[in-house]
Amino acid sequence: MTYQSEIAKADTLIGGQGHWDGIAPESVARMRLQNRFQSGLDIARYTAKIMRADMAAYDADPANYTQSLGCWHGFIGQQKMISIKKHFGTTKGRYLYLSGWMVAALRSEFGPLPDQSMHEKTSVPALIEELYTFLRQADARELGGLFRDLDKARAEGDEVRAAKLQQQIDNYETHIVPIVADIDAGFGNAEATYLLAKKFIEAGACCIQIENQVSDEKQCGHQDGKVTVPHEDFLAKIRAVRYAFLELGIDDGVIVARTDSLGAGLTKQIAFTRQAGDIGDLYNGFLDCDPVDAGAIGHGDVLISRDGRLLKPKRLPSNLYQFRAGTGEDRCVLDCITALQNGADLLWIETEKPHIGQIGGMVSRIREVIPNAKLVYNNSPSFNWTLNFRQQVFDAWEAAGKDVGAYDRARLMSADFDATDLGIEADERIRTFQKDAAAQAGIFHHLITLPTYHTAALSTDNLAREYFGEAGMLGYVKGVQRQEIRQGIACVKHQNMAGSDIGDDHKEYFAGDAALKAGGTHNTMNQFAA
Repeated sequence: MTYQSEIAKADTLIGGQGHWDGIAPESVARMRLQNRFQSGLDIARYTAKIMRADMAAYDADPANYTQSLGCWHGFIGQQKMISIKKHFGTTKGRYLYLSGWMVAALRSEFGPLPDQSMHEKTSVPALIEELYTFLRQADARELGGLFRDLDKARAEGDEVRAAKLQQQIDNYETHIVPIVADIDAGFGNAEATYLLAKKFIEAGACCIQIENQVSDEKQCGHQDGKVTVPHEDFLAKIRAVRYAFLELGIDDGVIVARTDSLGAGLTKQIAFTRQAGDIGDLYNGFLDCDPVDAGAIGHGDVLISRDGRLLKPKRLPSNLYQFRAGTGEDRCVLDCITALQNGADLLWIETEKPHIGQIGGMVSRIREVIPNAKLVYNNSPSFNWTLNFRQQVFDAWEAAGKDVGAYDRARLMSADFDATDLGIEADERIRTFQKDAAAQAGIFHHLITLPTYHTAALSTDNLAREYFGEAGMLGYVKGVQRQEIRQGIACVKHQNMAGSDIGDDHKEYFAGDAALKAGGTHNTMNQFAA
């Protein structure tokens, strides 16, 4: 749809009514272009196509990996996409991530909570809707600026500039991008997962990430005490999410199957098995068991039979069963293969460190069965990136016979090593980690789960130190406002960002010359015009 075609359609509609005096076709066209997505399902359909195209582009060339940053508020997501358009001219390959961790920590009515699915599950689809509300407002704001510039060019008789502006309007790129949305372990059984997935999709989500932990024993992926479910239980939830997509007409919706098995040493139940070698038997094969004689069975013992032998799985007082040590990678590989064979589109392997060799090793095994397997990877703030990569360089140098006598592996985090050859090489490996992992470890999408949780804390600490200290008001002006102005941060005009100019446009549409507009001579935002 073009600007002129929308004006023509509105003109035909209004002319056919005969009594809609004062309704301007061009104003109608502007409002329609500023609000091209009428529902969350419109957004899900649009963004699913983007994500599928990006997945195909990655399959053709791993240099086409995608990225996102986690958000816990609509304003944060909006500002990310505004910044991306400002710095890179396009949102292509950049998404948003909705972290269940941040919802629990920052959005729950119970107050700050750990990542254990104790927050209100409806707060997650509410955040999806909020993010898209803010992104749609970013479209309305930016297009509104183009419309005002067009009016100015026309008033000045500058036809060349008016034509260029109309071309920009016709080719406008929306701020609406895919959101990878975290549904945790589904907040209940498969039916609960299905019902919640529908809420996600109706709010606009084209991509839902679900993990194989036990819903009521859920832990953060980077903490201890994780408990997984048998494969059939997890596959039922994957199917539930797929049914939700299909019911709502999002046939190309994307499911990310996350495995926490690498760091999970426990299971809540022994899998049901029909015959040797089936998926339940494979799951049970990882259990840590002791052989037992039929005559030595204790009170309340749970036994399984394998190859004609009786085995007693190790059961903890918590009624959880223990896996054999060292089986995490094998379990991850099996999780991933079975998930992709049963409806998942992408994988997420939660790891304890950012190590390309470790991730790539598992992906290679998965691709022996499913050649186009690809990952979403958590570039987590739970990792000490500096220490991890300095230790990786240290170990690589030591293995290669290079002298590392000048370095103390236990204290490589020290600023003393920032400017050393080791520190510089580690930083370079961090810089290229996403590109290298996309090429070598099958990672299609890189995300940081909790970036704005940390940036909010850091920037607030810096401001508090200055403002409440000797700097006083200069602490704000020098550290915040002056930087906004000099870096061209649109939010320095906070009235405009909050929608004041959009409101003025509407007042003029509705009341004409009688409109009482906020953006007049005495609006202090005019001080930032330069």
